Amino acid sequence: MQIPRLHPDTIEEVKLRADIVDVVSEYVVLRKRGKDFVGLCPFHDEKSPSFTVSQTKQMYYCFGCQAAGNAIKFVMELGKRSFPDVVLDLARRYQVPLQTLEPEQRQELQRQLSLREQLYEVLATSAQFYQHALRQSQGQKALQYLQSNRQLKEETIQQFGLGYAPAGWETLYRYLVEDKHYPAQILEKAGLIKPRKEGGGYYDVFRDRLMIPIRDVQGRVIAFGGRTLTDEQPKYLNSPETELFSKGKTLFALDQAKAGISQVDQAVVVEGYFDAIALHAVGINNAVASLGTALRLEQVRLILRYTESKQLVLNFDADKAGTNAAERAIGEIAELAYKGEVQLKILNLPDGKDADEYLHSHTPEDYGELLKNAPLWLDWQIQQIIQDRDLKQATDFQQVTQQLVKLLKNIANSDTRNYYVSYCAEILSLGDTRLIPLRVENLLTQIAPVAATYSKPVSAKKAWGDGKVSPSPLPTERSLLEHAEALLLRIYLHCPEQRQAIIDELEERDLQFSLSHHRFLWQQILERAVEQVDLISTLENIYLELSEDLGLVSHLFHLNEKWKIEIPRTPLVVQAAIACMDLVMLEKRYRHFLELWQQTDPEAEPERYQSYYQAFYAEKIKLQKIDRQRLFSITDLL
Repeated sequence: MQIPRLHPDTIEEVKLRADIVDVVSEYVVLRKRGKDFVGLCPFHDEKSPSFTVSQTKQMYYCFGCQAAGNAIKFVMELGKRSFPDVVLDLARRYQVPLQTLEPEQRQELQRQLSLREQLYEVLATSAQFYQHALRQSQGQKALQYLQSNRQLKEETIQQFGLGYAPAGWETLYRYLVEDKHYPAQILEKAGLIKPRKEGGGYYDVFRDRLMIPIRDVQGRVIAFGGRTLTDEQPKYLNSPETELFSKGKTLFALDQAKAGISQVDQAVVVEGYFDAIALHAVGINNAVASLGTALRLEQVRLILRYTESKQLVLNFDADKAGTNAAERAIGEIAELAYKGEVQLKILNLPDGKDADEYLHSHTPEDYGELLKNAPLWLDWQIQQIIQDRDLKQATDFQQVTQQLVKLLKNIANSDTRNYYVSYCAEILSLGDTRLIPLRVENLLTQIAPVAATYSKPVSAKKAWGDGKVSPSPLPTERSLLEHAEALLLRIYLHCPEQRQAIIDELEERDLQFSLSHHRFLWQQILERAVEQVDLISTLENIYLELSEDLGLVSHLFHLNEKWKIEIPRTPLVVQAAIACMDLVMLEKRYRHFLELWQQTDPEAEPERYQSYYQAFYAEKIKLQKIDRQRLFSITDLL
């Protein structure tokens, strides 16, 4: 469902009614400590509580991992959910009337929400019906298949809510419409029944099939997969696309796997339902299934929410069909892998087996070892290229080289590309190390101009010329600027009485925030009224709505004990921070003019030579002057 932009009044009302202690307490054991509450942080492992919740400020903050925000942000981060989705859920829970920015959209939103609630309800009821049917005499064949063929224990069958759709044409229809009184139109929109082409009426979509509920990330049934127990085709039948279910945006078992993915910092993607179920059954609980389609960007981004290192393993068969399936499954994510935005690995199981078959004859530890040694996608591709090729034969050598060049051209990251140029050169040299430089040069020539020059280590003296001038900010300069800008923003946020003075100082010295995340925050601040009291809360909402990275600035929204002491010294601190920002800018200009002066020939261009000299000398005088204005070192505060 496309959720229209919610009215700020609705968001504020949700924040007022959704008490943060009440919301957080559902997930974290909180204990009262002074005015605040403390507990173990749910966002990182810790033994001593550093997670604090302020009921007066309606905000949380972790002094260990710097996670911070309000009730909405907490639910978003914990469940990896979108801002509108969380606001709608909290609005329903706390009975907040919904308003949209466009008034005419309000009625349509209410209608969509009502439809979705009915779909969730009828699908949940259907799942219960299928589970009940599995335990009846007519479902014995399906139950025996699960227990004997798939070797699943009762707890796994219940964990995944597996069931059975009876063979009759209208069994589910009669139960839901005649017994439960659901409208037939709702069943049709849920993908459970279809209208007959002749004679009117409806028939069940799933008949005489083993039923596998497909759930969303929150664990709600949104569709079904049905496996035939006969020779009927197709072997697997999925629900059609509905208001709740989009095949290209859903991953089977993600609701069961998200905690495991976060814990091991890795996601395993298999092809079939029972591959994922089999892995979970033996304790490998970071596995999901792709529903038999090529992985879409939406699916990958959904998985990557739960792995910090962005590590994704595709597990398909080792035979030709499995190789093709892996290449097909990669689909749209190849570009992400080439850019290095995802650590994509390929796991091909031996003997052409899928994960379910493999675990029937091997231990979970065997599978874990294969998982551990799974090659990166680029390494896997290279192995596919050279497989069954004789590089001593001119034809094979030429074809392999061409394919490797094509692969190398796609690698966007220069460091990664340079690594694989060397790796491919070693392969093509056939063990003769003397040939490696020649092969490197040959590959680079063929991938130019796409590839950058092969970078070799250079000495610091060569990198910086004669050592007199550095063309870019030094790390210490960057650090100083980061601290000074952050300090000024922190004072602005927590000291309303200093806001105008800060604006005046910046305008007088013609200074701007240099770092992009600080510049974005300052832009949002200037667009709000200076005298606004609840500025921090408003800014948090803006970051959440725009899906901006709040983590880069969230620490500025909170004061630890040290800052609570330093804040009363704000006039001096403001002066020091402004001076530091000014100092960094002056140093940049000083180095710039100095470099131009050093590069100018005094005999050929005497006027320009003198002009650059006067410019850098003037900046040097300003530097000496402003350095005296800092009064005390800003690093004393950090």
